[in-house]
Amino acid sequence: MRSCHRPVILLGTIVMLAAIPAPAQGPGGYNPPGQGVDLSGNWGPVFHEDAHERGPGPELVNYLGLPITDGARAYALAWDASRFTVPEHQCEVHIVGYIYRGPLNLRIWEERDPVSQKLIAIGNYIDNYEQTRTIWMDDRPQPPEAALHTWMGFSKGKWDGDILTVYTTHMKQGWIRRNGLRHSDQATLTEHFIRHDNHLMHVSILSDPLTLTEPLLKSQDFNLRVQNGQTWLYPCEPVVEIPRPRGAVPNYLPGGNPYVSEFADKYKIPVEAALGGAETMYPDYQSKLKKTTPAPATRSSK
Repeated sequence: MRSCHRPVILLGTIVMLAAIPAPAQGPGGYNPPGQGVDLSGNWGPVFHEDAHERGPGPELVNYLGLPITDGARAYALAWDASRFTVPEHQCEVHIVGYIYRGPLNLRIWEERDPVSQKLIAIGNYIDNYEQTRTIWMDDRPQPPEAALHTWMGFSKGKWDGDILTVYTTHMKQGWIRRNGLRHSDQATLTEHFIRHDNHLMHVSILSDPLTLTEPLLKSQDFNLRVQNGQTWLYPCEPVVEIPRPRGAVPNYLPGGNPYVSEFADKYKIPVEAALGGAETMYPDYQSKLKKTTPAPATRSSK
């Protein structure tokens, strides 16, 4: 007799479970199983990706592998590295789409409603230039187009399973590559934060109608730091390093950049490749390079 009642009991249980309202999901809701992980902690970068570029910095006129427009290239060729010595630029903050690639300590925490425990925002503190960033996880509206543009921009996030996806607008002009290539204030940024145990991968996808012909994708990795012995301040104070007339900004006029071929000559590639463009992003561009012989370096006669 008991075996006859089991299907009835099981059916009743299913009906009761179906009647229980599901927990809120999405921005501002709870994080049910499979919807989000805790990213909180102190994170330090791993520099096995693009270490030379992310540490000492890229070579001048090295735009290889970047889908830049002609306008972005012209701007970069007019840029003089001595601009770093101008007081207004000495403490210039790395823009949100670039700052995660440099030397930094990254602290992540959650902001939750004290009563409902709904996730309101995910905070980031980046000690490099002492930047605090808020990734809003609630349903607040996007600011108007004319709203203030900042170094960290306006960011809204959502959980795609266990991946935090963030969309950022209202950014200032900032670095694409730290050798004169900059995106405009019309750029937008999509990011993915992916945690695997004590390892965090950060993927960024930058789009800009004025400086990029295709989205630019980069990735960087972080390890969780158990000990909190890092320095979290960045006391940057500009000084006059090189006396100049008031308002003078180092620059090169069109055709006057003396370093156009320096990177290309060093690695024995055509200057056209060093000047970048979307085609230099893809593996089949190597076949084109093999068909192009760079001009031999000239030697002074004795």
